[in-house]
Amino acid sequence: MPDVLVAGAGPTGLLTAFELERAGLDVLVLERDARPTSQSKALGLQPRSVEVLADRGLLAAIEPHVRAKLPAGHFSGLPIDYTDLPTRFPYQLGVEQAHVTAAIEARLRTPVLRDAAVTAVRQDDDGVTVTAGGREHRAGWLVAADGGHSTVRTLLDVAFPGSPARISLVVADILLAAKPAGLADAWALPAGASGYLVPLSGGRYRTIVFGEEQQRLGRGEPVTAEEVQRALTAAHGPGILVGEVLWASRFGDAARQLERYRHGRVLFAGDAAHVHLPVGGQGLNLGLQDAANLGWKLAAAVRGTAPSALIDSYHDERHPIAARVLVSTRAQAVLGVPDPDAAAVREVVTGLLAVPEARHAVALELSGIGVTYPGVSGRAQVPAAPDGRAVLLGATLPEGWSGRVEQRSGAEPRLVRPDGYVVWSGGPGLEDALHRWFGPPEAGRTASATVAGTARPAI
Repeated sequence: MPDVLVAGAGPTGLLTAFELERAGLDVLVLERDARPTSQSKALGLQPRSVEVLADRGLLAAIEPHVRAKLPAGHFSGLPIDYTDLPTRFPYQLGVEQAHVTAAIEARLRTPVLRDAAVTAVRQDDDGVTVTAGGREHRAGWLVAADGGHSTVRTLLDVAFPGSPARISLVVADILLAAKPAGLADAWALPAGASGYLVPLSGGRYRTIVFGEEQQRLGRGEPVTAEEVQRALTAAHGPGILVGEVLWASRFGDAARQLERYRHGRVLFAGDAAHVHLPVGGQGLNLGLQDAANLGWKLAAAVRGTAPSALIDSYHDERHPIAARVLVSTRAQAVLGVPDPDAAAVREVVTGLLAVPEARHAVALELSGIGVTYPGVSGRAQVPAAPDGRAVLLGATLPEGWSGRVEQRSGAEPRLVRPDGYVVWSGGPGLEDALHRWFGPPEAGRTASATVAGTARPAI
């Protein structure tokens, strides 16, 4: 019997499974689709996500598929410079989500169980039973990472409050029979207008179109090549010709979020926990950060070493971050409305973002570099322990925690959580931090108070 079941083999579910396996747990990922998707889906990794993937040795397999390093993000099409961000990756990576998921999945010990749609979920005090693909699977915990239309969320009748969509857009992967010279020859950030076009692998292009026709058609209406052609002709003139629509979807600016990420022994992550307008490259990256935060905490809960409040700190830390992203994306949706009043607001915001301090604050938020939590003091940017342990740099590890903390040399004393956040920076308080985040020392072993390295005020 696995320790944890994960519903959904998207980037959030796969990185959660990777984190749990890295900590020594047995994990089974259940995926509805029979084979990995070839759809491009998300197209950008924000700097904080690049840090996380690099620290886990996952970036090397993704890099051959990177089509651009973009030294900026955007706020509703308004460019936001990233070059002065405090990170070794001050740029977005332009890469198709399919390559990100493939790189993570290739590192899992247990293959994803495909063609296994979840149809029933039952939980009790000891675990969760999931029916998927016509078979029952039992584990101590279930992570629901099964997307914005989460089956697990529906089966458990969990409310998903928020605001419905007011605008309608179309995203599509297409083949072009012809295009004007110089159009979409390289990756670029969206400018906020309909007809965004960017080259993908295999001769495909990604486009996003919106306008009166998309607003009029219902969400259930199929996206036709003729509809995409009309929108692209309006944006780029008669020289562009759609050859084939390979995949298309209608989406809107609905903003919804679970009130609680934990429901008994079921934890929600990624789009199953929050949905918003997919603008600014936020969705994929928000889910990856959910996974990095949840994985080590759930592993500690399974092993029985977690402090009592640790598993619930996943909700406490991540819920406010997603809530802020929902506010940001709703604001960006308003700025994109083709309306004179919205255009006036956009003009004002454009002026505000020209102020360096304002631009930097938005860059920290969009990139994920500015994310922080109560009780932490920044990111360490050090390689993660291969076995999922925390890392202690530049100090002597008290006895009794070596099974949960890896000791390394370093000039600057720091205690780093498995997700890369610093929870102690020298001086007194090391054992308090160890207790708070990683539980008491192993039974029968006495903790030492010896701490080496440069003394700093306790955080």
